Amino acid sequence: MKNKDISFDTKIVHSGEPDPPIEGAVNVPIFQSSTFEYTGQKSYDELKYIRLNNTPNHLVLHEKLAILEKAERAVVTSSGMSAITTSLLTFLKSGDHLLAHNTLYGGTADYVKHDLPNYNISTDYINVLDPSSWKSKLKSNTKVIYVETITNPLLEVGALDEVAKFAKDHGLISMIDNTLASPALFCPIPLGFDISVHSATKYLNGHTDIVAGAIIGNEPHMTEVNSKLIHLGGCLDPNACFLLNRGMKTLSLRMKKQCSNAMQVAEFLNDHPKVIEVNYPGLSSSDSHDRAKKLLCGYGGMVSFVLEGGEKVADEFMGRLKIPMCTASLGGVESLVTRPVQTSHSLLSDEELLIAGIDKSLIRYSVGIESGDDLVADLKQALDKS
Repeated sequence: MKNKDISFDTKIVHSGEPDPPIEGAVNVPIFQSSTFEYTGQKSYDELKYIRLNNTPNHLVLHEKLAILEKAERAVVTSSGMSAITTSLLTFLKSGDHLLAHNTLYGGTADYVKHDLPNYNISTDYINVLDPSSWKSKLKSNTKVIYVETITNPLLEVGALDEVAKFAKDHGLISMIDNTLASPALFCPIPLGFDISVHSATKYLNGHTDIVAGAIIGNEPHMTEVNSKLIHLGGCLDPNACFLLNRGMKTLSLRMKKQCSNAMQVAEFLNDHPKVIEVNYPGLSSSDSHDRAKKLLCGYGGMVSFVLEGGEKVADEFMGRLKIPMCTASLGGVESLVTRPVQTSHSLLSDEELLIAGIDKSLIRYSVGIESGDDLVADLKQALDKS
């Protein structure tokens, strides 16, 4: 059966797996060896070595991820930030200019602001909801445009198809952080994006037990990415590769449940009198709803919201929740809750938070696979006591 004839649910289980299986093993064993026997390889990149990201554990993931996002090639990395920084440094050099969405994951935003200038790389920010404003930010040295599929933490979905076209029209490399959507909901490469990056720590793995990243795209870009990754040393260890491959096999099941639960949570919060703002692209009232419906296969497992009363009330509310743990990160089978200004976006200044539109009391809820009714009941009891 050809890959094009197989559904996503089947591909995610079987794609990339060795045929025939290694020693008959149903799951790819962990190859806990830093190096492998020389067997006449013709180039350095062909040597089997963990830092070169080409052990059997790596190769399974590379093929699986490329197939899932309908791309030619993929590589895994040691973290989501490794994937992001490696990709940016592959296509940006001293004197270049970057266009970036004005609401980014906090780690990315901090890197763009504080580290890229050390390489003499400048940045201007765009509103991905307003394509008419992008051209005014272009410069003769603009090389890359960088956006997120679903933004963190405001959960906006921009004019992604127009971003890809804009990049092509102006000779830019287009990059997109697809973490919050995952390939279960969106495949950027067929839409025209050059590079897709992931924090595989999140939905791809889904079990909150590893840190990993991924970079996905077509040639010749991925050859350049792989070379830069090797030089920067952001390789993923074999144990993490094994856990990521295992976790990915349930991605489709998890995302369906998390999307369903998130919609239930968002609708409950949207109707509650103590909630003054709810961000979720699945709500018909969301400015992103029509774009999300057009571009994505679901609305994601994240909800963010603002309560009446400010930061103190938000913290007290989170403390009364019984099911989700209050912590950083997202995308696991368990529900998690946080205020981004305390965790993922704590490096941003008050001015940067204002520009990004992030209220200090904003609560981000990563919805897990628990019973949706139980999650809503838990939210209700915490709100009733406020």
